Amino acid sequence: MSQPIQPIQAGTPAPAAAVSWSDPAREKLFDQWLASQAPTHGLLVDSVSTASADASFRRYLRVKSASGASYIIMDAPPDKEDCRPFVHVQKLLEGAGVLAPQVLAWDEPHGFMLLTDFGDQTLIGLLDPHKPEAAHGWYLQAVDTLIDWQKASRPGVLPEYNDALLRRELNLFPDWYLGRHREFTPNDKQQTLLQRTFDTIIATNLEAPGVFVHRDYMTRNMMVTPGGKLAVLDFQDAVHGPVTYDIASLLRDAFISWEEDFVIDITVRYWEKARRAGILGTGSASGWGADFGDFYRAVDWMGLQRHLKVAGIFARLTLRDGKPKYLADTPRFIAYIRQTASRYRELTPLLRLVDEVEGTQPAFGFAYGRM
Repeated sequence: MSQPIQPIQAGTPAPAAAVSWSDPAREKLFDQWLASQAPTHGLLVDSVSTASADASFRRYLRVKSASGASYIIMDAPPDKEDCRPFVHVQKLLEGAGVLAPQVLAWDEPHGFMLLTDFGDQTLIGLLDPHKPEAAHGWYLQAVDTLIDWQKASRPGVLPEYNDALLRRELNLFPDWYLGRHREFTPNDKQQTLLQRTFDTIIATNLEAPGVFVHRDYMTRNMMVTPGGKLAVLDFQDAVHGPVTYDIASLLRDAFISWEEDFVIDITVRYWEKARRAGILGTGSASGWGADFGDFYRAVDWMGLQRHLKVAGIFARLTLRDGKPKYLADTPRFIAYIRQTASRYRELTPLLRLVDEVEGTQPAFGFAYGRM
């Protein structure tokens, strides 16, 4: 189990952003809660600033302390966000030896939480797609952290990433990306082929062994601590599901892309370590994942499910939630989808549909492992 995390001493913090409140009643509740926590943690109540926001209704504030340390405050309106999964998964990560924010105080009825602060340096902020050699060590550390997380897996602790959930996520693509964003309605034949393709994607993904799945394991959700160790954030949606999901998320990132030789290199290293750890079933020369070509194919197909889902989510964030910045990264996902669909003959109908919607030319490629 990891040792207690000490608050990070302030170095050169990012410029503070003023905190605004759309609900005066909630602002009053926050002020009362913060004042109640100030004596215990030495908080300077006048130092609160905006740290970051994400795609949900949560946002994160930063508060300084008299000792010079800083802390993070999660502001999660309870009518929109349930913080219980965050607290639950944090304990699982800690038990696995994975560095994650510690919960120092939690006002469950009102959705305020005081957390340890890892600073402002995300891993993605250190990466340059044109310099894979500089990124290599960071990705190996991310792989080791993922292995630690997966080794702690056990069923019945987290929600299952089952057929129903996978299908609900996949349907975000036709509902929000095609229908609402592109204003494209598949004809009856296309609709049938799309659902058959979804059936195949789900069946393929559920063949993989089940482990703890972070569900958004990417470099924007990793902080680089002053000691150079990676800390993991944004884990509240964790589930128990396909072992291929988090490695697909890491290397087919929502916000940064790598050449495939780099992706294969890191995937091979993960595969070797996961086999030795017994994560891929037997860990011997037989059983699921024994052949790297087959494993890489499984990661491809798991990544495809994620890309289709995220394209739908990003469209929904723009059209429903008024957060258009996410849709700017959609071309990356369409490129991922086309790249994977071009490799496997079962995915040809999907490729043709995407090419029709996007106005792109058919892609041609080859598959790793069996087609």
